[in-house]
Amino acid sequence: MSVQATPTILIVDDDTDVIAMVSEYLREKGMKVLSLASGRGLLRFVEARTPDLILLDLLLGAEDGLQVLRELRERSDVPIIIASGHRRDEIDRVAGLELGADDYVTKPLGLQELLARINAVLRRDASDYNRRKKGGVTYRFGGWKLRSKTRELLNPKGEVVPLTKGEHALLVAFLDRPQVPLAREHLLQSTRVHEDIFDRSIDVQILRLRKKLEPDVSSPSLIVTERGRGYVFTLPVERD
Repeated sequence: MSVQATPTILIVDDDTDVIAMVSEYLREKGMKVLSLASGRGLLRFVEARTPDLILLDLLLGAEDGLQVLRELRERSDVPIIIASGHRRDEIDRVAGLELGADDYVTKPLGLQELLARINAVLRRDASDYNRRKKGGVTYRFGGWKLRSKTRELLNPKGEVVPLTKGEHALLVAFLDRPQVPLAREHLLQSTRVHEDIFDRSIDVQILRLRKKLEPDVSSPSLIVTERGRGYVFTLPVERD
């Protein structure tokens, strides 16, 4: 995402009152606002254009917002803030973050907090975009290759292995400090998982990353747990 004076926010919610309230507030703050009432409509929308940020409700009538998020992340890296209302379980928020959401808010929405989170995600995404635009490191390890500029991971056969934003950030954290134990707190900060999410979410992210890297997930050899210290990426890493 490039930095824009007037960001476009897409609200995906089947509650017309919420859409009206949030839209009016964000427009007053100088943002352009679009809205959709369904996840299917969202997936069709992103095939044609990309907003600067999507506010996605996790409960869309009969649709599963987490499934919509999963499919969206397969098609786009657009910043996403998920909203949870009826389903307040911690697991849902963790699952949303692991699927690639950038942040979350809970309903009923506090408009000032929502605006602050939108601005924070937009700033962070612009920073990431500029960093990638300026160039990036290519990491090589055990026949694998990760191009940080494009977030493209290639396995030893040269096949592309898709990564979510969270998985990419976690892998880079390991590749920047290979063969060194990394505490959960360090990994939480590196992957930008929100601070009031339990540390357990890092274990979930690592399991997902292991499934993509390890020949045998039940006996991991690349990302190894060190009790009381955290996790270690065991392979040497080359950069160019």
